[in-house]
Parts: sequence; structure tokens; C-alpha cells
Amino acid sequence: MSPSALQTEPQGQLPIRSDTTVKKLKEKSRFQLGKDEKEQVDLVLRTFRCLIADLCEQFKGGHPGSAMGMAAIGVALWKYVMRYSPSNPSFFNRDRFVLSNGHTCLFQYAFLHLTGYSAMTMDQLKSYHSARTDSICPGHPEIEHDGIEVTTGPLGQGIANAVGLAMATKHLGATYNQPGYSVVDNMTYCMIGDACLQEGVALEAIQLAGHWRLNNLVVLYDNNQITCDGSVDLCNSEDVNAKMRACQWNVIEVDDGCYDVEGIVSALQAARESRDRPTFINIRTVIGVGSKVAGDAKAHGAAYGADEVANIKRGFGMNPEEHFVVGEEVYDFFRDVKPRGRAIEEEWGRVVAGYAGEFPELHAEFQKRVRGEMTDDWRSLIPAKESFPTAPTASRKSAGLVCNPLASQLKNMMVGTADLSPSVNMIWKGKVDFQHPELKTQCGINGNYTGRYIHWGIREHAMASISNGLAAFNKGTILPVTSSFFMFYLYAAPGIRMAALQGLQQIHIATHDSIGTGEDGPTHQPIALPALYRAMPNLLYIRPCDSEETAGAFTAALEATSSPTIVSLSRQNLPQFPAYSSRDGVRRGAYVFVEEVGADVTLLGVGSEMGFVVQAREVLRREVGLRVRVVSFPCQRLFEAQSPEYRRAVLGDALRVVVEAYAVNGWERYADAGYSMKSFGHSLPGKAAYEYFGFDGEVIARRVAGLVEEVREKGVAILRGDFRDLNVVKH
Repeated sequence: MSPSALQTEPQGQLPIRSDTTVKKLKEKSRFQLGKDEKEQVDLVLRTFRCLIADLCEQFKGGHPGSAMGMAAIGVALWKYVMRYSPSNPSFFNRDRFVLSNGHTCLFQYAFLHLTGYSAMTMDQLKSYHSARTDSICPGHPEIEHDGIEVTTGPLGQGIANAVGLAMATKHLGATYNQPGYSVVDNMTYCMIGDACLQEGVALEAIQLAGHWRLNNLVVLYDNNQITCDGSVDLCNSEDVNAKMRACQWNVIEVDDGCYDVEGIVSALQAARESRDRPTFINIRTVIGVGSKVAGDAKAHGAAYGADEVANIKRGFGMNPEEHFVVGEEVYDFFRDVKPRGRAIEEEWGRVVAGYAGEFPELHAEFQKRVRGEMTDDWRSLIPAKESFPTAPTASRKSAGLVCNPLASQLKNMMVGTADLSPSVNMIWKGKVDFQHPELKTQCGINGNYTGRYIHWGIREHAMASISNGLAAFNKGTILPVTSSFFMFYLYAAPGIRMAALQGLQQIHIATHDSIGTGEDGPTHQPIALPALYRAMPNLLYIRPCDSEETAGAFTAALEATSSPTIVSLSRQNLPQFPAYSSRDGVRRGAYVFVEEVGADVTLLGVGSEMGFVVQAREVLRREVGLRVRVVSFPCQRLFEAQSPEYRRAVLGDALRVVVEAYAVNGWERYADAGYSMKSFGHSLPGKAAYEYFGFDGEVIARRVAGLVEEVREKGVAILRGDFRDLNVVKH
């Protein structure tokens, strides 16, 4: 065995540390509450917990338990630790807070109210779970509202988003900070519960954060050992601290998370001072503290009932007959937060002003990033049609021809792959990898935090979900580009759906997108996946047929500043159509590829199967004498956005047949019949796989000719309610 094979740890691997107890930290910490402030904190905690109980009881629903248990954590964060400005929620260098256990949203909403976010009035708090359509207190946090950084709902998404936010800080800081001028240095704090840690995407994200040594990331674990079904030991026996240490995180334990504000603050201070790794604070709390179901799953997701809410108030020394009570003493406790936030903003402004004088060019570029503008004219970077090859070319290679010049010049773009660099063609000359600068890999591929090429590993779900955090750091500041085989974007789908829901701009490069993938077999041939993404709101699924259309796909994706885009690409070589294909046509979703006056039939060609459509047209014209139009249809969503007049002109009046080697779902809206797939694929060379399933110009032509003849004899009404599947080849 060679010496290199014996090496089990990369150079620069951090040693495993034992847990840190909060008792030791409190001994070192300079933070200490005086007697009067302890009494104020006690009042705040009692008031907060009663308010949560009232808010859930009002409409007989919600998630009171964890919000009540986490109250002391919230006081530590919003009162003593986080650097933010309620007067300006979008302050660029603010600390970010993510509530990954998003069902506890009242926890966040209530602290936004107490700290003076103007939109979060008591009236708005009381709209939680109401029928009010103007409510800014949805059942899970949503990015549209001040103080909410990302939309969290599906558990585990938030912690992955937080990793992306922390990555963004590291990258921007490494790119723009200069000695004496730290213009980006914020922290990211993420609140999680037991359930978040059980989702696979969380572990994927945790592994990456530890590997990248994101010491500006702090995860606070609300360890109450309860989920919906009961206690966590129903399904979980792991040593969480050991797992986090193994993933290269600091671990700090807080035994009394319900009341020990001093201990939580001391832990958070130690986390901020970490120099070499992210920090996991394991905070033991009691779900539903103060209620008769405290520590029980019954405290998780239901209102307690009027009698029990009254008992909770009595137990906390509050008047059971009064509701939604927040006294002036509680508001006074948080009164210093706003001026402190304004002072933080002003200090940052002074730093940026000095930076502008010392580094004017860098400052000008930095300001573009702050405004969410591209650092260069991206349109001028997309190659001209004449520069593309005319010989058959895989559209994954076409994507490299288009994307690599963009990525090399646009500092906003961070491009990555799920361990498929040789296949996705996303590496540009001179690229630098995003890595911790001290990491030295066995393969010799190293980098630093300025790097914009990301090795995600085999983690498609985290790749998409962390990218949401990158995009959400500040609109337009970072444009994430991911890449993998299209089939594996099924693993990424929850993250991509959350990007669409939040209006986050991303580009996903999905290669090997058809049965033309070939020998990898049906496991890698995505027959049904396009139907999912075409149906997903606020997402562009674009399937170009050649290099020119691929340029159009990137143009559309870069113009779509409030939605993600999937560019669906082939592994196999595709014919090029310089005489017909149009990037501007792609931007309109569909366009006339080949016109024919008085056409008998219009063939709708899509992506990799366009070659078969062009072949079928020639056969129909030559051997049957039919007049055949061809429409290229790369994107349904873009086509839907066009005027009715344009759509009618493109589709025409003739019989329409769509040709695509996918499930036909969705094409019924545009076509009368389809030549498509009803089965999974097969493990054969790409060309043989197409032949096996009947994708051949002559075979398609015969089936289309038969349908045209039938419609001539019996009228097009025979297809009403009977969308015809013309591909009779079944295996």
C-alpha cells in the first residue's frame, strides 16, 4: 500500500475538542446581571410566556410549547448579543437570525415586537392564526416580512440556509475586507429543535459548515427532547454532542435554558470569539414550561385551553383575567435596542466611508454588491451565435461555453457542483475554490474564502438549500449556480421549491437530462421529473435544443431576478441549428422554429429531442407530402407570460403534436397529441435507448401522418377529451 493510501486525515484537520460547560464560561465571562436587571429579566420571561399562551389560545391553534421554553434564549439574543437595527431591518452588516424550527414562529414575532420593529405591532401579533389576509404573522416565518431572513417551514431547511448566510459573510469578507476596514463581519445565529437535527439535509449542511470552519455560525439547539409523536427516544439514540464534535464544531452545553440568561449570553460570547470552527450550543429547555403539560408532546402544537392559560398566568404571577399584557417595564427593558442599532449602523457607515477613501475601486465594486448589481455587463459576456460550434455538441458543453465566461468575470456568481466537475463543464480558467485557506487536500485542490467554485460533495439537498442562504444574504449580492445530473435534482427539490417560494434567484445546471444519458440506466433517466418542475410556481424550467438556445436559457435565467431557473441539458451530442435556433425565442418560451404556410401539422420540439422533430418533418414532407411547421418550446412558464396574440401566432391553427422523451403531463394545454414516454428508461447506449423507445424520425413521422389522416377524415373533434399518445412502443 502506498504511503498516501495510509493517510486517513487531510492535512490541516482540526483536533477534536471536549464539550465546554457554561459554568466555566460564566467564570471567564465579564457579563453579569445585577439584582435589578435579574428582576427585570424574570418579569420579561413571565410576561413573554403568558403572551405566547394568549396568542395561541385566541384562535385555538399554534405552537406555544417551544416558544415558551425558548424565551430566555430570545432575551439573550435580542437584548444582549445580536448586532442589528430594528429601525433598518435591511442594514447590510447586521447579524442574521434564522429560526429553523419555524413552527415556533411566535418566538421570533414576539421578540421583533418587543425590540421595536415598526411593522410588528401588537395588533399584528394578535393576527397569528387569524383569517386576516394582511397578517405578517404566518404560521411559519416568511422572508417578505421585516426581521425574517429566510422562509423556514420544512424542518432542516433553516439550518442549511444559515450555513449559506455564514458562507456569504466569509466570502464577502475575504473579498472586500482590508486591514483596518472590516466591512462585512456579521454573525449568523440559527435556532433549531430536535426535529431539525433528524432531517438529512441538516447533517449535510452541518458537515459542510464544519469542513469550511465557518466560525461566524452559531447554532442554538432547543433541546427539549420532544417532537410531535412523543419523546425523542422513540426514534433517536445518538450522542448529538459527539456527532457535532466529529463534524468539527465547538460544543457548549447550557443546563438551564429556561432561565439562565447569563449562561446563554456567556455561551454566545464564547461562540462569537471562536477562531477556527462553528459553534453548537446545546441548551436544555422544557417545552411548555409553566403549563400542566410541560415536558410533554401535548405542549408542542396545540393551544392549552382557556382554563389552563389562566393557570399558567397564575403560576407566573400574572392576572388570569387580563390578556395580551405587556407592561411598560417590559418595553422599557428593550428600549435601548433601537438606539444601539442606530449606533452600530453609524459606526459601520464610518468604516465604509474610510474604506472608500483608501480603496476607491474596491469600494465601488463593493457598493455594486450591496445594491445587488452585477459587477460587469453580463450581456456582453455571453458568446455570439457565430462563435458556437456547428458540429453536434452536447448541451452540457454548450452550457460551459456560455456560463464559464460569465463566471470568470461576474464576482456575484458562485458556481458549484455535487461532485460532478468532469461532467458538468462549469470550471473556468483561473477559478479559485471556496475552501478554508488552511485546508490542504490529498488531491491538491485547495482554495480560500475568496473562491467562487464550490465543491458541495454528494449533497444535492444541502447544495440547493444552502444556496438559498447565499441568495438570501442580500438580493443580487450573490447568484448561486449549482450543477448535477438532472435526476439528482429530485433530491434537491425541497430546497429549490423553497427558493421559488421566496423569489430567490439561482441557476441550476441539470445535465444528463433524458434517456440519451444511456448506459447509466433508468435510475439516471428522469422521465417524470420535468413535470414536477414545470408545475412548480415561480420557477423557470428551460430545456434548450442547441448552443444558441442554451445562450437564451442563461439570458432568461439572468433576467429572472426573483425566481430560480433550471437549465436542462444533454449528455449526448445534439445537432446544432444555426439557421433556426434563437436565444431571443427562448426568452419568450416558445417560437416558430420552421414556418410553413398552410401547415397540416405543427410539431412542438423540446430540447434534446428537437433533432427527431426535424428528421420527422423531412420525412413527412418528402414521403407523405405534408406541410409541417416546427415550434421550439424550451420553457412553458416563459411562454405563459407572453400575450395571447403571440401565443396564438406561435401555436398556429393546425393539428399540434409535441415530441419529448418524458412523461407527457402538462403538454395537453398546448398540443393535441404527444410522442412521449409512459415507462421508465432502459440501460442501453444513448442512441440505442432512443431507438428502443421508438424515438426515430421515420417512426415518429408514420405515427404523425396517421393522426393527420384520421383528423382529416373525422375532424379534430375526435381529439377533444382524448389527448392522443402516439408512441405505441412499449416494453
